Formats: sequence, C-alpha cells, structure tokens
Amino acid sequence: MIIILAVILVFGGCACSSYNGLVTTDQKVQNSWSAVETQYQRRLDVFKNIENTIRASAKFEDTVLTKVTRARYEAEQIKLDPNNPASIQQMQRAQQNVANQFRVIFENYPTLQTTQAFRDFQTQIEGTENRIAVARRDYSNVVNEFNTKVLTFPGNIFAKLFGFKEKPYYKADEGAEKAPDVFKP
Repeated sequence: MIIILAVILVFGGCACSSYNGLVTTDQKVQNSWSAVETQYQRRLDVFKNIENTIRASAKFEDTVLTKVTRARYEAEQIKLDPNNPASIQQMQRAQQNVANQFRVIFENYPTLQTTQAFRDFQTQIEGTENRIAVARRDYSNVVNEFNTKVLTFPGNIFAKLFGFKEKPYYKADEGAEKAPDVFKP
C-alpha cells in the first residue's frame, strides 16, 4: 500500500510540476506573441504620426515656396521706366516685398525641414523594423522552449494528458527570403 501511495504521490507530483511548467511556458508564448503584435501596432502608430508630420511640413514648405515665387514673379513683371518716379517706387516696393518674404522665412524657419523629416522617418522605419525582428525572435525562442517541453519525455505524456499541443513558430511571408529590388527602373 505504501508503495502504491508513493507511486501515486510521485506521479501526482510529476503531473503537477509538468502541468505548471506547461502552463507557465504557454503563458510566455502568449505574452511573447503579444509583444510582436504590440510592435506591429507601434509601427502603424509611428508611421501614421510621422506621415502626418511630413505632410504638414511639406505643405508648409510648398506654401512658403509659392509665396516667394509669386513675389519674385510680380517683381519681375514690373516694367521699370527710369524717367518715371512712380515706376521706380513700384519696383522698389516689389523688391522690398521679395526681400520681406525671404526675411520672414529665414528668420522664423532658418532651415526648411521636410528633407530632414524624411531622413528621420527612415530612421524610425529602421528602428521599428528592428524592434519587430527582436520581438519575433523572442517569440520563436519561447515557442522553442514550450515545444521542447511538449515533445520530450515525460512532458509529452502530461502534455497529451492535459491537451497541450505544439505551437507554431513565426513564419515569414512567402518570398520574404528574397531581397526586394529597391532600385527598379
């Protein structure tokens, strides 16, 4: 009787230990996949915000360029008659308007920012994609730990008994192994 009781206690202890280990590792897998999804969401949020910032910056710079170009065009359209004081004054006002447009731009906005915003966007893309790659790698590592427990003895017995099954590793999209041709003509 003592032997049977000892076997039941040992088996029960192993079952509890295996079950708890499987549950703990299963939770790590779910948490790790959640981290991947968090990075996907971050990518969407960051890209949306950066895109809106770049669009606003580009619109502002386009407006600035339009104002300067218009002022320059208007100044060039004036026919200067050196014998007519009104013509000279009109030319001076037009030249002053162009100078004022440039002064306002360069005093308030010494560097137009769209090009730098695009560079910053590229850096954000790279950083975000690196975070996603790390999260995917971490997920695959935890899946490996879980699958090892599910497939090795005696864990495989308890995994089947408690309904735990192997988890899928992260899989890249079909064709992702080929580098994209960024510079297609």
